[in-house]
Order: sequence, then C-alpha cells, then structure tokens
Amino acid sequence: MVSKEEITEFLKTEFPQTKCTVEEIGSRGATVRHRIGFEELRPGGTVSGPVLMAVADVALYVAILGEIGLVPLAVTTSLNINFLRKPSSDRDIIGRCSLLKIGKSLVVGEVFLYSEGLAEPVAHVVATYSVPVSKS
Repeated sequence: MVSKEEITEFLKTEFPQTKCTVEEIGSRGATVRHRIGFEELRPGGTVSGPVLMAVADVALYVAILGEIGLVPLAVTTSLNINFLRKPSSDRDIIGRCSLLKIGKSLVVGEVFLYSEGLAEPVAHVVATYSVPVSKS
C-alpha cells in the first residue's frame, strides 16, 4: 500500500494542477479536500458541477493509487454524478471514496461529496477507471 505522503508527493509532481489535497488513504478508500473560493462558484452562489466532478475523480484516483501503487496511466472511463443538494459556497468540499471492485483492468468506486461539516451529501458519484495491465 502506498502512503498518504507518497501519494501527495506524486500528485505535486504528476498532477500539479489539482487543487485537491489528500486527507486520508487506506482500507480500499480515500478522502480528499478541495478548498472553495470565488473561482469555484457559479452564478447563484453554489459550487460548480465541474468542481464537484473533479473532486470525485481525484478521490477515486487517490484511492486507486493507494491500492495498486503509483500508476500514472490509470484513467477515468466513466463517471456518473447525482447532484443531491446545493453545496455551501463557504465550506470546503470533502470527497469520500470507497472502491467497490478492483479488477485486473477496471476499478469501480463510489464517492460521496460533502460540504465540510455537514452530514448530508451534496452529490453521489459512481465511476470506473481503466488501469494499465502489467505485462509480467
């Protein structure tokens, strides 16, 4: 299993454009945080859908890396999001991922997204990642 510190360093080097930070890793899952500022809001004072999708995608990526190692070529093949309620415009978005299936070439996971400190999720995501097949 890859440590939180190793994944954090990997993201800084290989995915520096992400604004997500790793909170927890392990037990076939991960938790990430995305700080919310003016840039993440859309008209109406809510966090934009693309930001929520990005947080979910990073949470899944981090959870997968924690299980299979630092494999930069793992990529999203599908992502389905259900927006459940309006996210708070002044709270960070927290993504909690659980991996449902880890196969040889596909990994399926779900992510619940929350406005920090609130119990009810703002969105639910199910996504599939394709992982490179090792040639050993």
